[in-house]
Amino acid sequence: MIRVVFATMMAMAMAAPLKAAVEIQEVTSPGGIEAWLVQEDSIPFVSLQIRFLGGASLDPTGKRGVINLMTGLIEEGAGEMDATAFAEARDGLAASFDFSVQDDALSVSVRMLSENRDEASQLLRDALVNPRFDEDAVERVRAQVLSGIRSDATDPNSIASHTFDAMVYGDHPYGSDNSGTLESVAALTRDDIVAAHRAVLARDRIYVGASGDISAEELGLLLDSLLGGLPKTGAELPGTAELNITGGMTIVPFETPQSVAFFGHAGIPRDDPDFFAAFVANEIFGGSGRQSRLSEEVREKRGLTYGVGSYLVNFDNADMLLGQFASANDRVAQAIDVVKAEWARIAEEGVTEEELAEAKTYLTGAYPLRFDGNGPIARIIVGMQTIGLTPDYITTRNDRVEAVTLDDVKRVAARLFQPENLRFVVVGKPDGLDSTN
Repeated sequence: MIRVVFATMMAMAMAAPLKAAVEIQEVTSPGGIEAWLVQEDSIPFVSLQIRFLGGASLDPTGKRGVINLMTGLIEEGAGEMDATAFAEARDGLAASFDFSVQDDALSVSVRMLSENRDEASQLLRDALVNPRFDEDAVERVRAQVLSGIRSDATDPNSIASHTFDAMVYGDHPYGSDNSGTLESVAALTRDDIVAAHRAVLARDRIYVGASGDISAEELGLLLDSLLGGLPKTGAELPGTAELNITGGMTIVPFETPQSVAFFGHAGIPRDDPDFFAAFVANEIFGGSGRQSRLSEEVREKRGLTYGVGSYLVNFDNADMLLGQFASANDRVAQAIDVVKAEWARIAEEGVTEEELAEAKTYLTGAYPLRFDGNGPIARIIVGMQTIGLTPDYITTRNDRVEAVTLDDVKRVAARLFQPENLRFVVVGKPDGLDSTN
């Protein structure tokens, strides 16, 4: 019955209209843990987003994949409960805990009913502070990870992105798959996993976003109970990635009827004064939310692909402008020529007034739709914290988009889009293409 109630509450939350303004409270717990809170008492549940900076980039040398494996094991038993008992306790409380890891952060997504928030948070505390890492669970999750690595080895998209990363980032953690290799994952021990837990889940790298039926005082007490038992400090965070990228073409032979092309070069930092102009420029050029130049020229006019786009990527230690598409082996060379031509055209000419107006309308209109429930709000506000934004960003963001002028876009496009540095990695059997440089 409690699961039905929770599902009903979630449906109500998703259907509820967005308030005119999202009011963020900055909370500091009695123990000194900081968080942002959007209090919403109308629906009796709360969402938390907890991020531990560093993520899979903290893998020790020779232990690639250990943090990914550890993350998959956090919920596989804690304290006195094995994996089965823990899952039953969580489901009995209608709580949801999701653990994931990326290159820059280990993330925990939490949903709890107000009526049993204390019990659910205590269960989560056990998972975070006292995971069991039982041998049977280790071997079960290890087998799942190894299966994923084998699958990626036969996936052209994964091969393309991994090849590009290795070329660009080299020995930096970004340069290798955070799942590890078959050899590195097979060699990991329980001691390695325990050490990884201590390295990543520490109080000196926590960011928290909360949204829902909880007050600032209640949140402060919950944070101390939930996170106060973690180590004070963790492993040293990685440094800036040195980018090793030049223009050219890299072909990875692979038996497939269509080739995958992954391409890009250095981007622009999130705190750069020109970031919003770059953001708008890329939306016009290759954004996925509306009809972009790339989509028009490569897909609509010529039918060379089902989908193509570009995107700004801001890691903690690198900033990139990337893109991707797939095309038949006998047409991928033509598609690449079109992408190159469009890359050069926007760098030289900028965009039109009509394109700029349409992009602004889309970007400003779509932004409020992101705040469609407690979970999305918690994710947004924790993300804001991790990149150094202030609470007023939500109310000023659209103004920043609107302030971008045609001259801004032209100036920044000339800086951002660098045809001479554009590197393509193509996986497949592309006709008429050879590796260069």
